[in-house]
Amino acid sequence: MLDYLIVFSASLLAATVAPFYSEVVLAAVLTRQPDAALLLWLLASIGNTLGSIINWWLGKYLLHYRHKHWFPIKEKSLMRAQASFQRFGIWTLLLSWAPIGGDALTVIAGIMKVRLMPFTLLVFIGKATRYGVVIYFAERFLL
Repeated sequence: MLDYLIVFSASLLAATVAPFYSEVVLAAVLTRQPDAALLLWLLASIGNTLGSIINWWLGKYLLHYRHKHWFPIKEKSLMRAQASFQRFGIWTLLLSWAPIGGDALTVIAGIMKVRLMPFTLLVFIGKATRYGVVIYFAERFLL
């Protein structure tokens, strides 16, 4: 039971701005519980998606403070990110699994006020696919 909580928590944490790699945790737990691959995949996918929803929520409310001197993103960078997101649309959320820029996409989606349901569906598809690939390779090379 603790292994499941660890996979879920690591996946949730990895989707936030904290630098963390849940794939390693997932693969390690999978070596201990190879028969639980489907459950581990589901827990990792849901945890990581929930972490992205936290990012979305932060992005949604972040703009209220953009004119404060402590705001972490310069106005020009924010405008450029918004323009890119508008150009490519919400389908970019399928890339939210990417280790570089994926979490930023989820924050930008919040800033752009993407509706929660399409956001959640697209992010879940991307993250679940990534964890499926991790499990596939872990089963082939570690078990």
